[in-house]
Amino acid sequence: MPADVCCTPGGPALERAEAEALAARLKAVADPSRLRMLSMLAATDGEICVCDLAEAIEVSQPTASHHAKVLAAAGLVEREQRGRWAYFRVVPGALDELGALLRSPGA
Repeated sequence: MPADVCCTPGGPALERAEAEALAARLKAVADPSRLRMLSMLAATDGEICVCDLAEAIEVSQPTASHHAKVLAAAGLVEREQRGRWAYFRVVPGALDELGALLRSPGA
């Protein structure tokens, strides 16, 4: 190893765009209310109305809508408007990358 190199680099770094997208997702789930909402949505095979999400996490409907909007902007959930209510579901495959981060090596 040349004298001017202090260490051997590890594996390849994330590309900038990939790192930015992952950081946005991590930031979105860093809030306890949003994490609870996402876990509820992931546990269902369908979708959940924002009114039910608000009740379950004990926040007002506007606050639940805000949290759901953040999750949608991060690409984690999809929104469908039906009349005055919005229904949310997890984007298929969106949690795979986050799940891989949480799995321990060899698991």
